[in-house]
Amino acid sequence: MRSASGKIWIQYVTGICLVLAVAFACYSFRGVLEYKLTALLLLVTVSVLASIFRILPVLAASVLSALILNFFFIAPFRTFHISTAEDLLLFAMYFVIAPVNAVFTYKIRKTEKKAREKEEKEKTIRLYNTLLNSLSHELKTPISTIIGAADTLRENRAALTPGQTDELFGEIQQAGFRLSKQVANLLNMSRLESGFLELKKDWCEISELVHTVINRLSEEASAHTIHYQEQQDLPLFKIDMVLVEQAVSNIIANALQYTPAGSVITVFATHQENNCVITISDNGPGFPEDKLELVFEKFYRLPDSGTGGTGLGLSIAKGFIESHNGRIVLKNKSGGGAEFTLEIPAETSYINNLKHE
Repeated sequence: MRSASGKIWIQYVTGICLVLAVAFACYSFRGVLEYKLTALLLLVTVSVLASIFRILPVLAASVLSALILNFFFIAPFRTFHISTAEDLLLFAMYFVIAPVNAVFTYKIRKTEKKAREKEEKEKTIRLYNTLLNSLSHELKTPISTIIGAADTLRENRAALTPGQTDELFGEIQQAGFRLSKQVANLLNMSRLESGFLELKKDWCEISELVHTVINRLSEEASAHTIHYQEQQDLPLFKIDMVLVEQAVSNIIANALQYTPAGSVITVFATHQENNCVITISDNGPGFPEDKLELVFEKFYRLPDSGTGGTGLGLSIAKGFIESHNGRIVLKNKSGGGAEFTLEIPAETSYINNLKHE
């Protein structure tokens, strides 16, 4: 409450000072400027204020400008008396036009604000409808798998062979992993949107991070090849290993999902200036050129991309890299396929140096 009151007083003071400044400038050139031009300049000043400030400070500025116009610029000077009908009409018109202009401008701004809020609400509703539609499939399928496998185990335990039992337990495990992944995506997006994401930086060996991601995705990558071009003598990077690992994992998982079976995904890490740079590329179909920026938006999925996915993976990856003050660059390769480049500003060191710290 006190903050809002402080802001409106700032508007009062700013409006009054601006009117006084314009009036002083016009008064300094009163031998050159006609008072009708001064009236126009003061009216423009009030109009500018009306486009920025709230209604009451603008009305105060308009009343002050009308009184200044009468007192200093309309004969007889330094009185509030007006001697001619023409000047009286000018003053009356000005006194009416300035407040009316302020009121109308304020109403227009208010209407525009409501329109923007309505548009934002409609956009939010569309986004969350998209999310719910995606989740209805992403969550329904593994839940149905778990329930079906559990029922089969409970009702036919005696008739099942050990191999069949292991297969059902495997289905339950995979469905559980899928559910866990979706919940993790939702939690990660909530962390990003809340603004309370705190980095926990520590020294990280990038090759170890990449191998961890590849091993975790080994079952999903059964129909693909993930090739890590390991570079020797990479320094250690001081980063939040959990967040960067998740970003790399999301990008590789996206490539696994949307490239044909048999595709090759290549990962390369290097050190450029003060950045840790990780490149993830594939030889799939790539992205439509006009959709390269859209793929990082929340819940966005390419048209005709088939079922599966909530459209959060790349958005989360982008958010985690940007939390390091880094960036992700996406482009299509000339020979076909997509290439993600993760540039992460990071402090570097080597193991031998750390031993002496």
